[in-house]
Amino acid sequence: MRAIQAAFPKTRLRRTRQNASIRGLVAENTLSAADLIWPVFVRDGEGVREPVASMPGVDRLSVDNVVEAAREAYDLGIPAICLFPYTGADKRTADCAEAWNPDNLSNRATRAIKAAVPDIAIMTDVALDPYSDTGHDGFVVDGEIVNDETVEALIKQALSQAEAGVDIIGPSDMMDGRIGALREALEAAGHKNTLLLSYAAKYASAFYGPFRDAVGASGALKGDKKTYQMNPANSDEALRCVERDLSEGADMVMVKPGMPYLDICRRVKDAFGAPTYAYQVSGEYAMIKAAAQNGWIDGDKAMLESLMCFKRAGCDGILTYFAPEVARSLR
Repeated sequence: MRAIQAAFPKTRLRRTRQNASIRGLVAENTLSAADLIWPVFVRDGEGVREPVASMPGVDRLSVDNVVEAAREAYDLGIPAICLFPYTGADKRTADCAEAWNPDNLSNRATRAIKAAVPDIAIMTDVALDPYSDTGHDGFVVDGEIVNDETVEALIKQALSQAEAGVDIIGPSDMMDGRIGALREALEAAGHKNTLLLSYAAKYASAFYGPFRDAVGASGALKGDKKTYQMNPANSDEALRCVERDLSEGADMVMVKPGMPYLDICRRVKDAFGAPTYAYQVSGEYAMIKAAAQNGWIDGDKAMLESLMCFKRAGCDGILTYFAPEVARSLR
């Protein structure tokens, strides 16, 4: 569709930009707190609020403080919170058994939040990297990240999360076939209403570094993740991944990272029309924060502009560490 317009001066495009009220009337996209999912890091202890050095303004929180964060999010109109555990070296093992321990950090936090703030949606991560002694999302056998054996472990992890009361399970591992396997397992176990938000197009990116610091995976990681995460050179492959995951039972799909991959967000939304999300990852957040702290950019304006770009690219929602700041700013 192409808009028809008269020649200048009958058409003056600046007429609709002349003040905030008029600009609001013709805005093509809007951003609200309801578009946000807030990722938070949970760790052992009580009363703990431990800063993540590479992510200014972000803390690792003990379960009691995660509950308070969930309450803050709900009061700000943020509909969902996403939990990522900081697992100590003593619980990182070759068999990753802590991933499906009913009393692991993620599951304890889920139950505590549901008891205190029952109406907020809880999303969790399904992948083995927080629990693996190699830092990989799957099992490593003779130097290879093995697919099918990993999927069996992911099923156990997802079922433990569903039993704890999670609303949205986010498989971030990029193993082939895991969405279909998870959906079948959830249905068989009676978790028919548990949503799957698939990290369907997750790229092997340099922008994840601060996140790995936050969950304690930086030192553990051996090698890279290029054999299972996507090549940043590829775009058509992302559509194949999304189509596969939707056909296997994903309710929503995600592109990760966010801002460097807005073209992928647009292609996914246009091609499938499914609920489409993006993750504004730790490196993106850290760059904006660092530049703002150095006085190189206006941090608040850059924050809001960056998130509006996701909406313009077709995203229905965004995972962002800025979530509470954005929600307060929009108020």
